[in-house]
Amino acid sequence: MSLVCRVIPCLDVAAGRVVKGVNFQNLRDMGDPVELARLYFEQGADEITFLDVTATVDERSTTYDVVRRTAEEVFIPLTVGGGVRSAEDVARLLGVGADKIGVNSAAIARPDLLDEIADRFGAQVLVLSLDVKRGGDTESGFVVTTHGGRTETTLDALEWAREAIERGAGELLVNSIDADGTKQGFDLELVSLMREISSVPVIASGGAGKASDFGPAIAAGADAVLAASVFHSGQLTIGDVKRAMIDDGIAVRETVS
Repeated sequence: MSLVCRVIPCLDVAAGRVVKGVNFQNLRDMGDPVELARLYFEQGADEITFLDVTATVDERSTTYDVVRRTAEEVFIPLTVGGGVRSAEDVARLLGVGADKIGVNSAAIARPDLLDEIADRFGAQVLVLSLDVKRGGDTESGFVVTTHGGRTETTLDALEWAREAIERGAGELLVNSIDADGTKQGFDLELVSLMREISSVPVIASGGAGKASDFGPAIAAGADAVLAASVFHSGQLTIGDVKRAMIDDGIAVRETVS
């Protein structure tokens, strides 16, 4: 586990706007991604994650202009995912200011993509994004989905994560589709199982509803915690979350907000 735990706001973007729903459904507009990224940077976010949630579904590339403008406003690591299908896509995203690249559906369709990205850019650039739900005919009881949670695969989430790490993934972004947007807390069982099999950092995502939800995810084995709607709605600030984590005895990078 990392010595200092990270708090990461996530910008789920569709058609150039930040959106949020429940269980990846009924998406609603939450604001301008560049403005929100700037706000979270000022609040003390450790990183920003930018996911174009309809890029794969719509079969189009990530909105490079929005990524570029976001990168110009924040001076912390920026992870970008959505519609990444080749090493050339990665090169282009890095060229407009991304620091790390999240890959999901395209890697499931063609696992060699992970090797290609890791070999060319290094494991530190490659983030495996997993949209996971309970169920499926899997040994772990957790199955991987694609296309923003719309399509269920036959892949066991833990086995796929293990394979991706072997292929060069430097980080796992583990999002619970079941918990996503519910504000009922992270899926701690999923986080714990991922920690057991992972030799790389694990980011817990999906389900945060209050400041006290974040500490248990770290205790379950996450190196970082990611949330969206609680930040976009103004319900919580980055500072609120970090203060709660400090109260739980968790080391974080200090922030003044």
